[in-house]
Amino acid sequence: MSFRRSMPRVTRVALAITAALLLQTAPGAVAQQEDGTAAEGSAPHNVPYLTNRDRTGDADPRRFYGDERGAFDAGYCEVSERRLDILTPVAEAVPFRVPEEILRVADVRPVPLDDLLTALAESSGDAAPLLYTHGFYIDFEKGCRRAAVLQENAGLEGRFMWFSWPSDGSLLNYTHDEADLYWSVLDLAETISAMEDRFGPGRVNLAGHSLGARGMVLAIHDVAAQRPDVRLGDVVLLAPDMDFDVFARLLPRIRPIVRSITIYVADADRPLALSEKVHGYPRLGQAGNDVSQLDGVEVIDLSDLQVRSPTGHLYHVYNAEVGADMDQLLNQGLPAAERQNMLRVGPNLWRLQRPD
Repeated sequence: MSFRRSMPRVTRVALAITAALLLQTAPGAVAQQEDGTAAEGSAPHNVPYLTNRDRTGDADPRRFYGDERGAFDAGYCEVSERRLDILTPVAEAVPFRVPEEILRVADVRPVPLDDLLTALAESSGDAAPLLYTHGFYIDFEKGCRRAAVLQENAGLEGRFMWFSWPSDGSLLNYTHDEADLYWSVLDLAETISAMEDRFGPGRVNLAGHSLGARGMVLAIHDVAAQRPDVRLGDVVLLAPDMDFDVFARLLPRIRPIVRSITIYVADADRPLALSEKVHGYPRLGQAGNDVSQLDGVEVIDLSDLQVRSPTGHLYHVYNAEVGADMDQLLNQGLPAAERQNMLRVGPNLWRLQRPD
């Protein structure tokens, strides 16, 4: 009898939730040497970042940046990883993904912005780098860990940089996060322009998750207004927490300056369902909207995939199928019609299927 079948479903789920919470909250779970470097058995990931958070003055790298507005800064956050193979049976027993490793921010190293962009150009080679920004309820430490997972999941190592705006990392501060996101839009727009200047027309890809996707759209809109001749690469909006109708109105302004726009949606996304109730209008990342009116946009419905996170909102880091699809889009330049496991269900709507 398999481990999965021998355990009652309630027990399996409870065990998985406990394990997941321990993985996310244990502050000292990854062992380190006295000099602060990763201990044997872990693999460090250096994630380049840009941020307009405040420096706290705290020596602990996990609290190097706070949740207040600050000056523009750049650098690398080093993420240590230790695999926990003991959790593999648990991961196989539950309907959502339990991470098999613990990630921890081991170091934060600020560097001049020009040095960061030069290094990114060297590591990207002929490929276009991706600028990514996070969503609501993400402090710097959590954002760095999630960024490390996303760049690996989508095959973007060496071609990835994330923008961290001053989200509070508090579940109760949604409206405060909205205010800080809007405050950050101009910095994000200036970053996009600076990267386009450095890497060239069509050679900067952009992605945003949840509330960060709203900020990314507004930043692109600002770039289009200020520099209508600029040309950007592929834009990916993951579970975008944005008013669907507002996006539809902005689309004619932003579509001419980007190569493509891809939106990932899902019907099991609980945070977006709650956001719809709060705002009173459907969110762009929800399944079921009339996406046929979004001319020149490809919409990927993920509702046929297994829900691997309790909220259904984090498929970009929890679902390997989504990472593989982003890999084909961003690294191979393939439109939805040419990517694997796609079922076309509308003029510009596809459903991503689980691999056979």
